[in-house]
Amino acid sequence: MSSLRLEGRVAIVTGAGRGIGAATAQRLAQEGARVAVVDVDLASAETVAAALGAAAEQARAFHCDVSQPAQTDSLVEAVVTAFGHLDILVNNAAICPRISIEDMTEAMFDRIININLKSVFFLSRAAAERMKPRGWGRIVNLSSTGGRIGGVINATVYGASKAGILAMTKSFARHYAAYNILVNAVAPGAVETQMMAAIGEAALHGVIEAAPLKRLADPAEIANVVAFLCSEQASWMTGATVDVNGGTVML
Repeated sequence: MSSLRLEGRVAIVTGAGRGIGAATAQRLAQEGARVAVVDVDLASAETVAAALGAAAEQARAFHCDVSQPAQTDSLVEAVVTAFGHLDILVNNAAICPRISIEDMTEAMFDRIININLKSVFFLSRAAAERMKPRGWGRIVNLSSTGGRIGGVINATVYGASKAGILAMTKSFARHYAAYNILVNAVAPGAVETQMMAAIGEAALHGVIEAAPLKRLADPAEIANVVAFLCSEQASWMTGATVDVNGGTVML
């Protein structure tokens, strides 16, 4: 029997075409959940879903631009149609363009906020409303150490979006607690993904040296914590943020 007992659960994971999202989709599937692998890049989502067992309906790929509330609403309905219900949402999709304060444009500011923060509100609301009648749900939001300490390495707006997720997590947790829908956040530190590779070798070395554990995280190490928060074992946790950062930030 699965230790986290996710058999029969249906999960949406956004930004699941690679990195933390792909690792989370894999971990939830390993624990028995059926997974909607969601990404704006449908081809990458299809690759992940196929590896998880798309033929056996363990996973299915879905396209969604999470910055568009109409698309997130449609996504929830499509997943419920495909799998019958919805129990888990992992809000992972995000972008982190490295732009200095001086060079930030209004258009890019809006794009970062829309993908990283606005999506969390509208997709979480749509998902939670579908979870309410079943009296059980889990929403896990991916924040960042940038949301804890402010954006670093030309990531000011990214940091602000991730800090906003922390406050939004608490508000959703209070609002949906009466329906046994638990809402928590995970704040990863530096993880070995394409997003971190984009900062350059010198900056990456500095990030690694700043962590007491002196290395990057494997995406699976973040996925393990997300999976726990999706399970019944986290039944007395809501509105919390779990820091998984190799000791970079200790609160």
